[in-house]
Amino acid sequence: MTTPTFLGMPPFPVTARAALSDGQLRRNLAGATATIRDRRARSVAELDDWEALRAAGAALKDDVLVRLPELLAQLEANVSAAGGVVHWARDAAEANAIVTAIAESHGVAEIVKVKSMATQEIELNAALERSGIDVWETDLAEMIVQLGHDLPSHILVPAIHRNRSEIRDIFVREMGQVGRPAPAGITDQPAELAEAARLHLREKFLRARMAVSGGNFAIAETGSVAVVESEGNGRMCLTLPDVLVTVLGIEKLLPAWTDLEVFMQLLPRSSTAERMNPYTSIWTGVTPGDGPQEFHLILLDNGRTDTLIDPVGRQALRCIRCSACLNVCPIYERTGGTAYGSPYPGPIGAILTPQLRGIHRRPVDEQTASLPFASSLCGACFDACPVRIDIPEVLVHLRAKVVDQPGHRAERATMAAAAAVLRSPKRLAAVQALGGVTAGRARRLRLRGPGWIGGWFRDRDLVPPARMPFRRWWKERSR
Repeated sequence: MTTPTFLGMPPFPVTARAALSDGQLRRNLAGATATIRDRRARSVAELDDWEALRAAGAALKDDVLVRLPELLAQLEANVSAAGGVVHWARDAAEANAIVTAIAESHGVAEIVKVKSMATQEIELNAALERSGIDVWETDLAEMIVQLGHDLPSHILVPAIHRNRSEIRDIFVREMGQVGRPAPAGITDQPAELAEAARLHLREKFLRARMAVSGGNFAIAETGSVAVVESEGNGRMCLTLPDVLVTVLGIEKLLPAWTDLEVFMQLLPRSSTAERMNPYTSIWTGVTPGDGPQEFHLILLDNGRTDTLIDPVGRQALRCIRCSACLNVCPIYERTGGTAYGSPYPGPIGAILTPQLRGIHRRPVDEQTASLPFASSLCGACFDACPVRIDIPEVLVHLRAKVVDQPGHRAERATMAAAAAVLRSPKRLAAVQALGGVTAGRARRLRLRGPGWIGGWFRDRDLVPPARMPFRRWWKERSR
């Protein structure tokens, strides 16, 4: 099955404009995000110490980022001592090559997968397919996206842009092409769709000899890895196959086992609005006779070390992939996730993707550079974030980096001129007086201009300056 990728997508303004014209997409998103927001608000309100939990989560993740080399070495030692094999991957190509080599060494022709943002980030499915290895997503929403030859549009619910009728049509059309077909006469009722998915996947679970997962957390002091999920497909992948490969971003560490207490309260309420996850799987290396008998842990950098260097931008590495920021974002709700051109959509994607891809590199990719501007800076994302990532602060910080790149000379010159005026009371007074004279009696000022100037003023009218500036009025009044 051919997997589409985000590579080569146009900048966000282009993709967003196309998404805004899709009425069905906007209705699907509006209904789904409103439901998730309401459920999450009720779930969070049950805890009197929610803000203290948020602060604790942020502090723990910041401690990890400060001590990352030490904790990674501790994790590697403990995983190895428990019978696991640790690999280090500097980028997507290295990570994909490691997974492919493990599969080929075991003569594996197909792999089952637990939902994983890290493997989407490195586009592992496409890499395995190029080597002739079939990959089956087992999360229900991920399976819908895969069967629909589609791209994910949400961190938690990647098929959020699809309604039940569309999902039913995908199942009828595609399931029989890659396995057990959908039952005859299937409707769009959720129970029937879920049963069709269960029957389709059961064959793949029982047949697969190798599974690939991501990880929500890794515990440095014990070498344990944790995956939380709601459907049970993850538990099947993590226990049935002979070989398990986990691709883990290096920032996903926790120092101690007891640190899980904080995140096992923050994550489920922020993502699925549940008090606890229905399935929490934690394993340490290999246990003879129980579960996979070969465990590989791939520690993935892929831009994270570069992100860590930035004292403002590094807070994006606190992210626990809950998707709470997406569900409150007015931009995401209207454009959907595919418009962001990355597996990480919404506010967190607008700050994480540019840093992982390297917004400071030359030449800067136009699509990557457009993402920090995909926001109204309303601040709802910061209020929702369970680990207190100040997304608006990072967005403004990254916008400044974009403007500092070659090709933005006019904007830099304009901002420099504005700074020079605002720095001097005399210059500001002169400009105000000049503005009052030139504005005349116009009720609105509509300016025209090329490039970004024209784009800014195309939909904005300025209130003209007062004919008598405040400074002059105050001086005359004082006399």
